[in-house]
Amino acid sequence: MNRPRLFFASLATMTLVLTATAFRAPLASTIRTGSVASSTPMLEPRSGHTATLLPDGKVLIAGGMRRNQDFYKSAELFDPVTGKFQPTGDMSIGRVGQIAILLRSGKVLIAGGWIGHGPTDSAEFYDPATGKFTVLPSKMTSKRGRPSATLLLDGDVLIAGGGDHDSPGGIASAEVFHTATFKFESVGPMHFPRVAHTATLLRDGRVLIVGGRGDELNAIAEIYDPQTRHFSDTGRLITARYKHTAGLLPDGRVLVAGGSDERDWSGNLTSAEIYDPKTGKFGAVCSLRDSRFKLPEEAVALASGKVLIAGGSKTVEVFDPATSRFAVASGEISGPWHFMTETKLADGTILLAGGYANNDQATAQTWIYKPE
Repeated sequence: MNRPRLFFASLATMTLVLTATAFRAPLASTIRTGSVASSTPMLEPRSGHTATLLPDGKVLIAGGMRRNQDFYKSAELFDPVTGKFQPTGDMSIGRVGQIAILLRSGKVLIAGGWIGHGPTDSAEFYDPATGKFTVLPSKMTSKRGRPSATLLLDGDVLIAGGGDHDSPGGIASAEVFHTATFKFESVGPMHFPRVAHTATLLRDGRVLIVGGRGDELNAIAEIYDPQTRHFSDTGRLITARYKHTAGLLPDGRVLVAGGSDERDWSGNLTSAEIYDPKTGKFGAVCSLRDSRFKLPEEAVALASGKVLIAGGSKTVEVFDPATSRFAVASGEISGPWHFMTETKLADGTILLAGGYANNDQATAQTWIYKPE
């Protein structure tokens, strides 16, 4: 079994850093909120791909895999006006678990990911004006499979962690992509190696790094400060987790939900917690109705301030910060799709796309979530 497959298939048993708390929060409400319905399928079945909202309202779907070791160079565009997908330019290489960040220039930075025999340090731009990808002459400072990527307030991009050849369980290094020079510069590093973690931009411009694993799961969260370009430890998760999701709430706190413990497929979590930047601590909230992992790294915030949780289960759930509870959307997706994407469209609806279920076969199916 090669290293890229290690990430997308079952993982070896690891030591748990912090066991789940004895606290048992109530499960999600049975009240229905919003609805989800099937939409036009993509041109190709994909999981581990990226989905990026472009300035014109279209969504760039890039890379991913059909199955293990069958990675895509191809990309396609979803047009919300027609509800259809159309092909666009190809990336220079097939990638899965790469980053894709819309820059202030309107171009999309694509970097890293697994390329078959291991991770890559290559990077390229997608230009919506031409529909083409262009390889950057500079490369990342490290090869990274599924790192986190965060657009900072100054327009640069923080890239942290991920898996490499020697540490498929995660590395600690981090770097910043400078949009003025198109170059990557090492920062940090993080205090702990991480892959399958989340990175959330806080209102003050710092970045919260949560969960993930190196040789074992990590319960200690970190904060990246762009002013010092260093990481510092902050609160401990109540439940150590990875392959979870995280979303910024209207009051500046961060919701962390789902994921898995050290048992991976057998350790899917329903638990959720909230990080408060004012105290630097995590507190438990109501649990999800369904256990789920291999989620989109960023949980999409709705116009109402609620946060959408999709993937890893047939249900779609919505967290309401006013009640600190989850509610389930009407309708279902067709399977517990892992590593699907969720993208907020200009009209406030959410495009859910792709993923794979309980084997490595991806789907081309998509769905639209409509808020209540």
